[in-house]
Amino acid sequence: MDLQKEILKLSVAERIIIVENIWDSIAEENNIGELTPQQKKELDSRLKKLHAGETKLSSWDDVKKRLEAML
Repeated sequence: MDLQKEILKLSVAERIIIVENIWDSIAEENNIGELTPQQKKELDSRLKKLHAGETKLSSWDDVKKRLEAML
C-alpha cells in the first residue's frame, strides 16, 4: 500500500485533520507551544494595553508593506 496515494484519496477536510493530528503529536513530544512565564507575562501585558486602548493594531497589509520596504 502506498500511503501517499491513500492519503490523497481523502477529502481536503480529512487531510487537514490528519495534518493537525500530526502537528499536535510533534508539538506535544517537543513541548512546542508552551509559553515560558516571561512570554505569558509579556502577552498579558500587551493584551492589557490593547484593551485599555494604549496600543494600535496594524492590518496584515500594512505589516506586509512595512516588511517589504525593509528588503
